[in-house]
Amino acid sequence: MEMTPQTRRFVDMMTAAVPEIGPGADPRELRAARAQRTPVEGPEVALVRDLSAPGPAGEVPLRHYRPDPAAPAPGIVFFHGGGFVLGDLESHDHICRILADGAGAVVVAVDYRLAPEHPYPAAVEDSVAALRWVADNAAELGIDPARLAVCGDSAGGNLATVAARAARDAGGPQLCHQALIYPVTDFTGYGPSGDGAYPSRTDNGEGYFLTGRAMAWFNEQYLSDGQEREPDASPALAARLEGLPPALVLTADFDPLRDEGEEYARLLCAAGVPATTVRVNDGFHGMFGFGAFLPAAERAERAVTAALRSVFAATRPSASPAS
Repeated sequence: MEMTPQTRRFVDMMTAAVPEIGPGADPRELRAARAQRTPVEGPEVALVRDLSAPGPAGEVPLRHYRPDPAAPAPGIVFFHGGGFVLGDLESHDHICRILADGAGAVVVAVDYRLAPEHPYPAAVEDSVAALRWVADNAAELGIDPARLAVCGDSAGGNLATVAARAARDAGGPQLCHQALIYPVTDFTGYGPSGDGAYPSRTDNGEGYFLTGRAMAWFNEQYLSDGQEREPDASPALAARLEGLPPALVLTADFDPLRDEGEEYARLLCAAGVPATTVRVNDGFHGMFGFGAFLPAAERAERAVTAALRSVFAATRPSASPAS
């Protein structure tokens, strides 16, 4: 199918609003340009406050969203996208508000260290530490620890599932779900040691906001040669996926990452992990959070929040919920 004219105009507008990402790009200039963009407004949330968690290299900044300060609720630890180079608490504030409002959950957003100043595995280490801290402090945060999920978009989807695997291997915290929004699951093919076996990388590698050149550049900033084959960089290459929490993997028609996301869902299923894929027709990478302007983005947001709400409703609350 072809992209609808409305979505085509939106993609072109987004592409024109930021400098091109590729060879020679300066991470500092890209961050500064993104900071100048008019922020997207998200729903009102009763309580929003900045916090921090101890990490392996100092404090990890967090932002805490609580839809009802008077009652415990399910929790979502959210990891933002941006190719491990871009993004922060401000860039994804509206997305966290959408999740808190739509899923009826407390959301804790994680501002992990960014490459190239802090290359792999810094982002992984911060994400794992933040998830553990949220679980340990669930009562103070108003989270029912029996209903704790992870979620992330793009690079954040990668970090969400990697953190979930670390939690499994450490014997906790126990997670009830992982919601992965067009996640990066396999860096091979973008770096020097891969063959690029996913057709969507070719079909959608140009003209749909995220490009193949950008992914290769992100790889260069985040990883050293050969690290793309490590499972904490490419979770699709993990030797064991059994025992991970059930997953929703949301993909988009016109996304170069579409096929690797769907392949990761298949690998989860093969390992006995319940996994659902939702491919958004007319969707593209970066659409999540723009539901007020674009039908495809609204469908994506409804799919994720509805899935989380359903999982939380079906999960038995803690016998002694957080207060």
